Amino acid sequence: MTRSTAPRRPAPTTVHRAVCVTLLCWGSLAQGQTSTPVTTLPEVVVQGDALNAADDQAITQRPGRQRIDRRIGNTDAATLLEGIPGASAYGAGGLSSLPVLNGLADERLRVQVDGMDLLAACPNHMNSPLSYMPGSEVHEITVHKGVTPVSVGGDSLGGTIQVKRAPPDFATAEEGLKHQGSVGGFARDNGHARGAHWRASVATERFWMQLAGDTARADNFTAADGFKPAQAGTEGGRLIPADEVASSAYRVSNHDLGMAWQHQQHLLRLNVGQQNIGFEGFPNQRMDMTDNVNTTVNLRYQGEFDWGDVQARAHTQRTRHAMDMGPDRYSYGTGMPMLTRADHRGAELQATWRVNDDHTLRAGSEFLNQNLYDWWPAVGGTMGPNDFWNIDNGRRQRVGAFLEWDHRLTAAWTTQLGVRHDRVLNQAGAVQGYDNGLGMWGDDAAAFNARERRRIDHHWDWTALTTWAASDQQQWRWGLARKTRSPSLYQLYPWSTNAMAALMNNFVGDGNGYIGNPTLRPEVAHTASVTGRWQGLEARDWQVEATAFITDVKDFIDAERCQVSAQCSADNLTRRDGFVLLQYANADARLQGVNLGGQLRLPTSAGSGVWRLKGQLDVLRGRNRSTGDRLYNIMPTQLGLGLSWERAGWTHALQWQAVKAKQRVSAVRNEIPTAGYALLHLASSLKLKLKHGQIDLRVDNLFDRVYTPPLGGAYVGQGPSMTTNGIPWGTTVPGMGRAITLAFSVTY
Repeated sequence: MTRSTAPRRPAPTTVHRAVCVTLLCWGSLAQGQTSTPVTTLPEVVVQGDALNAADDQAITQRPGRQRIDRRIGNTDAATLLEGIPGASAYGAGGLSSLPVLNGLADERLRVQVDGMDLLAACPNHMNSPLSYMPGSEVHEITVHKGVTPVSVGGDSLGGTIQVKRAPPDFATAEEGLKHQGSVGGFARDNGHARGAHWRASVATERFWMQLAGDTARADNFTAADGFKPAQAGTEGGRLIPADEVASSAYRVSNHDLGMAWQHQQHLLRLNVGQQNIGFEGFPNQRMDMTDNVNTTVNLRYQGEFDWGDVQARAHTQRTRHAMDMGPDRYSYGTGMPMLTRADHRGAELQATWRVNDDHTLRAGSEFLNQNLYDWWPAVGGTMGPNDFWNIDNGRRQRVGAFLEWDHRLTAAWTTQLGVRHDRVLNQAGAVQGYDNGLGMWGDDAAAFNARERRRIDHHWDWTALTTWAASDQQQWRWGLARKTRSPSLYQLYPWSTNAMAALMNNFVGDGNGYIGNPTLRPEVAHTASVTGRWQGLEARDWQVEATAFITDVKDFIDAERCQVSAQCSADNLTRRDGFVLLQYANADARLQGVNLGGQLRLPTSAGSGVWRLKGQLDVLRGRNRSTGDRLYNIMPTQLGLGLSWERAGWTHALQWQAVKAKQRVSAVRNEIPTAGYALLHLASSLKLKLKHGQIDLRVDNLFDRVYTPPLGGAYVGQGPSMTTNGIPWGTTVPGMGRAITLAFSVTY
């Protein structure tokens, strides 16, 4: 494998004069009206009937069916979760945000992309599962939070996120041979972002085939006027303007070939996809992704029978990944290439028996296997003469089975009970440092190689859900669950206590260095939740839903200050204002909070259009009960309000988001507090007179406010990033300044 280099940044170009278009789009709305800053939430559908409690507690979002299509111009599928109560995202690169549900993120969630359990293959989790689904291809997002049915859980704590492409669209007998397609593109002035997507399909009554593609690229984005980062030095790197956010550029392309065949109530579908990321900068990591090639093959079957239905799936994922210093960082003249090779295979089988009108049984089994090789080629000096093996022949295998029972007690009361067992195997081979004769590499490698590196965990999980439909306008749901998750390869096996090596093993974006711990125990979470839902005689008139939850986690995998070798100095144990070295450690933790969401259709006169008001409030707390410390990256209280208007093909929306200052921070990590802020966004959409045409305009951060997202992480995107003291501590990654996006799509 060869080292990849970061791309040169293209010269800035003029994108478009969108401000005038903005005024024209809002002309009809502004006549005789005054505007209050508010934010719209995504249109969501709560699926299911009274019998199926599993679906009844899930929230499904269809971005493409919203009045403002949030997929257009969106390169980061994880951000489509925003607006779902309790959902947020850790900052990362422009394509790779990490999803969060009620404070539990990344590997603590089960993330399925078109039904595949994809895995990150990078010590910084740069190639996160949702980064493999381009926003333009997202048809449906289903979120199971907290008390998750065992049929969609497994080796996770906080819930499950399922992102899907559109299903095959077969021709009818009257249509004969059916041709469909779409094309679209976008341009954003901030960061000179641009992209395009296309899709073409042909279908008969029995057969369907589709080719889809997506490409996007951007330069570094700029923060609002007034952002002044602590300058980290530019020796060996590019001179960064004060308001430019270093290491935030990207370029990506995705291709997918889909085929399907149906006969009566049976469907067989195959998708083969490949993603190529030529470069993606990470302002809260000490490296950039200089190459990532991911190939997936996904074969699934669905069949319906008189007694129920069957679903089966087999899939593979092949990842070839490279990291190094991008053009904005000080590279010591040699760089530090880091390579990863991962192969992942999975299979599942699930059957549902409709015993009678009151009883449904669901059973299934799953198999997942990942092989991982993570090594850093020698470059000379103290980084040689050997290749450094961070994880050699890492293997993670999960075999699971579940049984679930839905029971209708009465017309108003339903229950769901489920039990699940998973066997999780983790193991890794012997390692070596750059020079095994040097104490800083050889001693750690020898100690690691002498340990037992194979472990098997057994998980027993259960879920109990009860729903009471008090009336057509009121519903209550109670849930209890036990969920278990084993530590990952990157939490168990990174072995070096050397500061430079530890800094490269970090997937939370706090700028610190992390050392693995092979003795970690599985996390076991017990969650209790209660949800109330109220609506008008017509659900579209008004809806309100409130959820309160509490989660106690035994053996939560947190961190403690490193004290295992001479590399971890006394200063590392006491420092309160800088980056530190940490080791993963078990502790007991608690998370609790309230999610509130609602919408109201405002009364209007005939012919004046449709007005909607929406709102969302999230309150969350998290604490390490063993140490008394706060948990890392807990979203502070946030409030969103939204006002939208639509008439005769036009849709306009004002969006307002207010976030409280983050003062409850993790002391062990020296987490950096963030200030509170409020942002105003504007969006307009016009459906053309063409059969299926649409033009969208967005102005994000309309007033160009300086702000720092609470989950954005530490700003380490420029300067000498290979040492704890090379980059000044205390600056978090800023949010994007005013950004004007113009997009279009045409479907035929």
